[in-house]
Amino acid sequence: MGKVDLKLINSALIMPDGSHEDMLRTFYSRIVSSDFMRKVGETFVTRIFLIGIGVATSVIVARALGPEGRGLYAVAATIGAIGVQFGNLGLHASNTYYVARDKKLLPALVGNTIMVSFAVGGFITVLIWMIFSIWSKLAPLDGLLLILSLIWIPLGLVCLLLQNLLLGIQEVRAFNKIELVTKMFGVGLIGLLTLIGTATVEAIFSATLVALVISSLWALWRLKSHLTEPPQASMALLKANIGYGLKAYLAAFFSFLVLRVDLLMAKYMLGAEQTGYYSIAANMAELVNILPVVVATILFPKLSALTDIKEKWNFTKKAAVATGAGMLLVLTVTGFLAKPVVRVLYGDPFLASVPPFLWLLPGIFFLGVETVAVQFLNSIGFPKIIVVVWSLTCLLNIGLNMWVIPEYGITGASIVSSLSYFVVCAFIFGISWKTKQKYEWWIKGK
Repeated sequence: MGKVDLKLINSALIMPDGSHEDMLRTFYSRIVSSDFMRKVGETFVTRIFLIGIGVATSVIVARALGPEGRGLYAVAATIGAIGVQFGNLGLHASNTYYVARDKKLLPALVGNTIMVSFAVGGFITVLIWMIFSIWSKLAPLDGLLLILSLIWIPLGLVCLLLQNLLLGIQEVRAFNKIELVTKMFGVGLIGLLTLIGTATVEAIFSATLVALVISSLWALWRLKSHLTEPPQASMALLKANIGYGLKAYLAAFFSFLVLRVDLLMAKYMLGAEQTGYYSIAANMAELVNILPVVVATILFPKLSALTDIKEKWNFTKKAAVATGAGMLLVLTVTGFLAKPVVRVLYGDPFLASVPPFLWLLPGIFFLGVETVAVQFLNSIGFPKIIVVVWSLTCLLNIGLNMWVIPEYGITGASIVSSLSYFVVCAFIFGISWKTKQKYEWWIKGK
């Protein structure tokens, strides 16, 4: 989407002959028909369908396994997801960033993705298994379910990194299609297990692993059509990208801990049943956060391809304001509908999920706005201060939860999360403004 000419709009608004209406219609028509808005729209619609699939999956799992089984499933998924965040080395961001700037790097980036996913992911899997084997009391799970959650790590890594390459080469439609079809397959498989009476926690988690493998193979096949040569790992490229990737990696890891560590802390302090309730609240919060995630997903490669700092800032600012307005509407409606929706979808036993969900909503607003606004900083080299902000917020989150969860339960954990997201959002906006001013002063001084 191009730069907005505010002078043109203002002059149109005061034209006496009524032609301003035609000009405004043309202006908004250009916005709607722009490539950026088309991709955002397609991705948002896809995410709406994915929300439905996710809700269906959550409902099936909850009703088939009950609160305790749902809690164990959530912990297994969290272990795998944390492993993916810990092992991606920032390549989830650097893959998109570098291939958006130079598509000739795609073969090497694909090779590096496969190498890192199975080498680093495999190492993390073995390391965690050894730690839990030696200190079994630390293991939140045991047996086959623990093994399955660890297998998720290398498989989740390769899927994440390949899909980010698709975004970097602007294959947004292929990215959306893969996500939609494989998630539908996964929920269908879980439904089948439920119908035939074999819906154990291990069986349902295995079904999600099968869908993950299919998603990875499909993404690799789609990337193959863009390769000018066979994938081959490049250590030189990996070293060149690691500076950017390491900062993105650390920021993503600490931000992910802020999002998920309270669930693990609730499991240790309150037990599986309360964790099951909190997992429903957290999942619902993630679902209503879909709009800023979509905008940020499309915005990042767009900003990375721009070279003018003022254009980057203006584009980001408009996206953040529009996202915030949309989030206010979504969160207001969601807050009113939370109790009846939980009752219908999950049943009365899960109504304990509603209070913590409502306390998460303010934090989800600030997290959503921050998710969009931080893309400005990500697109100019990822300043180290982002890592500092998330790491300190993570420590704040864990420290407060150590006191709050035993005293106030899962509702207290939600309040701490909302406070943490507000802190991050305020810092990111301040840093972005100062960075933009610094760049402008530097340009004027040249």
